[in-house]
Amino acid sequence: MSTVSRQKTEIPRSGDTDVRTTTTGDRLKALGRAEFSLLVRNRTALFTALLVPLGMIVAIKESLGRIDLGATGISVIEASMTGGIGMVLIMAVYGSLTAAYTARREELVLKRLRTMEASDREILIGTALPSAGLAFAQSAVMIAAAVAFLDVRAPQQPVVLVGGLLIGLVLLSALAAVTSAFTRTVESAQITSMPLFMISVVGSGLFVPLEVLPERIASICELLPMTGTVTLIRAGWLGGAEANDLLGAALSALVWTILSVFAVQRWFRWEPRR
Repeated sequence: MSTVSRQKTEIPRSGDTDVRTTTTGDRLKALGRAEFSLLVRNRTALFTALLVPLGMIVAIKESLGRIDLGATGISVIEASMTGGIGMVLIMAVYGSLTAAYTARREELVLKRLRTMEASDREILIGTALPSAGLAFAQSAVMIAAAVAFLDVRAPQQPVVLVGGLLIGLVLLSALAAVTSAFTRTVESAQITSMPLFMISVVGSGLFVPLEVLPERIASICELLPMTGTVTLIRAGWLGGAEANDLLGAALSALVWTILSVFAVQRWFRWEPRR
């Protein structure tokens, strides 16, 4: 992270009105550029972010092949692709950032950055920007490819789809920061991020739409962190959701995001865990 460039505020001399300082945009750009360089150099993280979610689409499709989706009004490939976007968010954002925040903390990068001009919020956001941007671009490519080559419907409610993606990026970035607080090493990030991964895969509608689950189980699954985001993405892409369902999903995602941001402020660690 030593490549992060920045300018220090200069105290003007008498009669000198030209004060050079950096803006929030400048600092975020510098932090994001440095973090992107580190991400590209980390082949394991790049492979996980780019290729693992695509492989998971095949697994989702195979699992859905044994389930009757007639009542949901969506096809197997449509359910697979929307579930695949959820996997992109989990793998490219949550998993990648949990390891990144942990690594930067243990290498004292975060501690050094706090002595500079960037605020705590800017440091966290700047670190998350490359992973979030990569996930958003990958989701856009998947949607375009599915519509063009897999006979999937074009997005029915683009605003809802984009809103679901954006709130998912913020939510999972915040959850990654929280998880890193309980992660001692980069290697153990795969273990500490596993609980959210498992409950999201099983209960948030990635592999199996909630509509095919028993009503009591589905009502419990609606309370999980990723469920609101997945519901918004699926409804925005494929349509068919009632206004009340969209409102409930949006409120669930928003509440989880607020709780996650509060947890970051309360428990995020800037010093190495030793």
